[in-house]
Amino acid sequence: MQVADDKVVIFHYTLTNDAGDVLDSSADGDPLAYLHGAGNIIPGLEQALSGKAAGDKLNVRINPEDGYGTRQDELIQEIPRELIQGIENLEIGMQLQAQSEHGMQVFTIIELADDTATLDGNHPLAGVPLTFDVEITEVREASDEELAHGHVHGPGGHHH
Repeated sequence: MQVADDKVVIFHYTLTNDAGDVLDSSADGDPLAYLHGAGNIIPGLEQALSGKAAGDKLNVRINPEDGYGTRQDELIQEIPRELIQGIENLEIGMQLQAQSEHGMQVFTIIELADDTATLDGNHPLAGVPLTFDVEITEVREASDEELAHGHVHGPGGHHH
């Protein structure tokens, strides 16, 4: 069975940057499962997997615009520290979730001063070319429930 819209694709992957640093990998755990065509994974990887089949291995390099986007300076903002409530001991690199006009967004603290914190709302991998080493382990039909929900259920999916 080939990878196509409304199919569940299960694969192992190792993600590296251009320096060869491993950023993420499924090697020590369950493979990732996603519903093809539902926007569950970055567009460049979804396009690369289209038409492939179980057992296929591929190495694909994805530019930022087909990955987590390019970095946007307007997503970096300095705010008064008192606006960050309920967290003792703020540290650079700490990630915070906040409601924004785009829904729930993750911000990373990139700078701290006495009274202010500088937050970066860019995805940590925005602007980074990504290389995925992928091995497709299974391609199957999606269940009616998975199609209705727009994501995979069970191992590697959202609901365990």
